[in-house]
Amino acid sequence: MTETPPTSSFDGLRFAFGTLTVLPVRVHRWDRAAARGGMLGAPVAGLVVGAGSAGLGLLLLLLGAGPLLAAVASVAVPAALTRGLHLDGLADTADGLGSGRPAEDALRIMKQSDIGPFGVLTLVLVLLAQVAALAQIYDDSWARGALAAVVGAVTARLALTLAARAGVPAARPEGLGAAVAGVVPVPGALAVGAGCAAGAAVAGALLGAADAVRTPLALLAGVVLAELLLRRCVRRFGGVTGDVFGGVAETAATTALVVLTLGG
Repeated sequence: MTETPPTSSFDGLRFAFGTLTVLPVRVHRWDRAAARGGMLGAPVAGLVVGAGSAGLGLLLLLLGAGPLLAAVASVAVPAALTRGLHLDGLADTADGLGSGRPAEDALRIMKQSDIGPFGVLTLVLVLLAQVAALAQIYDDSWARGALAAVVGAVTARLALTLAARAGVPAARPEGLGAAVAGVVPVPGALAVGAGCAAGAAVAGALLGAADAVRTPLALLAGVVLAELLLRRCVRRFGGVTGDVFGGVAETAATTALVVLTLGG
């Protein structure tokens, strides 16, 4: 009997960047152990995506663009760095939930290449909310806008870590959802969540006492709303799919951005 070689932290990070971004990272291992490390490291990929998002927004502001254009650019970067997979997953999940069909039929609808009316409406509203939130924050402060772009991206990937925890089943026996469903131990998922919240608080504190509180609260709100969607999908479809992971990520990011506009 051949034993599976031990997984290094680099295997996990390669899995995270290779599956969650379009960055040229070669994934050497696709087993459950590598998937576990990858999903635990998903917020690290989010940090890189968020840095790119903030960087492009700040560059446009520096060149004289307004906060609205900077916000559009910041929203475009995560979409480009994921080939739009999370947005596509959000649309497919909306179509599946909105179909009112039995689980098998809903899953079949989600696998179709076209996007239905529920998906289109959800995409439009979510993208508008993300752009509007970031435009408001950039208009208030370039530093807060940059932090919001990073926090939104990290919150989205933290939601993926939590959605991949043990006890959450896959709806299908194949696909990315099945590859990562249930791979993350619950204590590990909670530890990553606590680390992200602490990092958000420290980053927010650099901008003032209000942001030291608001930033981790935004992250928490994002993962709570994502968890509600996750539970709804598990009840509706019998488990998670790659599309559900995309929907969870976009829900978390949008919620975090909206909360960061409040109380300013």
